Amino acid sequence: MKTAYSALTLARSVAVLALAAALGACATGPNANPRDPLEPYNRSMTRFNDAVDEAVLKPVATTYQAVTPEVARTGVSNFFANLGDAWSFVNNALQAKPEPTISSFMRFSVNTFFGLGGLLDIATEMGMPRYKQDFGLTLGHWGVGTGPYLVLPIWGPSTLRDTVALPVDMWGNPLEQISPVATRNSLMGLRVVDTRASLLRAGSLLDEAALDKYSFTRDSWLQLRDPAATSSDGDDANDGRLPEEP
Repeated sequence: MKTAYSALTLARSVAVLALAAALGACATGPNANPRDPLEPYNRSMTRFNDAVDEAVLKPVATTYQAVTPEVARTGVSNFFANLGDAWSFVNNALQAKPEPTISSFMRFSVNTFFGLGGLLDIATEMGMPRYKQDFGLTLGHWGVGTGPYLVLPIWGPSTLRDTVALPVDMWGNPLEQISPVATRNSLMGLRVVDTRASLLRAGSLLDEAALDKYSFTRDSWLQLRDPAATSSDGDDANDGRLPEEP
């Protein structure tokens, strides 16, 4: 069952890439953003995702936020963030970063064994920094460019590189190791709702502030995902950690 699921995930990712390549020829023009040659397709997919969000995800997340006590929501967020630290540990190791690798390992160990399986974020209280990484950024660390901006169905903003890396990130998600399948799928659904609930306030601010929400989201995402972007001291801007979710 799990092998079939992984194969289906990979097939879907390949299908998305094939669609993007097919659309590339008709998406370019004199005014096209060089990092967004698929803009017509991406804007169309963004409208589709926004419609799904307004009809399903946002109402469910709003209800979840309204009926679930804050302490419970914090515990859920901590639990999934702790699982993320396990995959960050792997990717920081693949990127040959000693301090982030040790920190990610220690965070996962401390929160798992002393934080009730990750429900409590003891590591942060102890001053251990979180270095969020994924396989897309690992590829970027070793010189693979982001490629063009790409909006995936339901999944949302991505890049060509990160779409290729997506099956690996999904395989590396500790939730994938949980059985039975019904329990795993329930936890994945809870993670989606929890993530969407954490973005409710940010989404409202974006709707109010951005003249063109699509362009703002695209430019912010590309800057976030590009390790070639340098900070003022010359270090890789994304070489340490990704920002925490709101």
